[in-house]
Order: sequence, then C-alpha cells, then structure tokens
Amino acid sequence: MLLLACALLHLHTFAAPDAAPYSPDSARRVELIRLVRQDCGSCHGLTLKGGLGPALLPETLRDKPAESLVATIMGGRPGTPMPPWNRFVNAQEAAWIVDNLQKGFPGER
Repeated sequence: MLLLACALLHLHTFAAPDAAPYSPDSARRVELIRLVRQDCGSCHGLTLKGGLGPALLPETLRDKPAESLVATIMGGRPGTPMPPWNRFVNAQEAAWIVDNLQKGFPGER
C-alpha cells in the first residue's frame, strides 16, 4: 500500500521532463524558506545539521531519492517524531524544498 501511495505521489509531484520546474512566487518562497528554517529546523537543527532529526544537508541527502524525501515530507514517518506536512505544503512545494535541500538550502531573505 505504501509503495502504491509513493508511486501515485510521484506521478502527481513531478512535471513532464520538458516542463519548467515548479518555482514558488517570491512571497511563497519566503514562507517556504521560513518553514524549513524554523519548523523543520526545530527538529533537524536551525542550521539543518541535525538534532532530534537527521541532518538535511546536501551531503547527507545527495544519494537519497527525491521521491522518497517528498513522500516523507508529505506523509511523515509513522512511529517517529516526523509529522506529515501535507496540510502546509503541496507536493510541488515539497519537491521544491527537496531540490533545494539537495543543492544547499537558501537563507531567509
């Protein structure tokens, strides 16, 4: 069942290869950066170097499948403190967050 959910999420999350990648408008971008820095940072460390949750740095996420990370953001990790964030971000925004975490997350500007 989880595999099916991940597959469906993958189909709805990522655009066709020739489509432009999702980019939030400037106001939403600021909100998403703040969410990652403050809300995610409360468990993953304010500098994302780890804490209660693992580090969210490019070197720790580089080899992780983006689809799996998006599924974790959207659905959380049952049995762990990682909650689902699907009430606060949509799948495209979660994919944007993952892409930026894998590159090096931007600062709050």
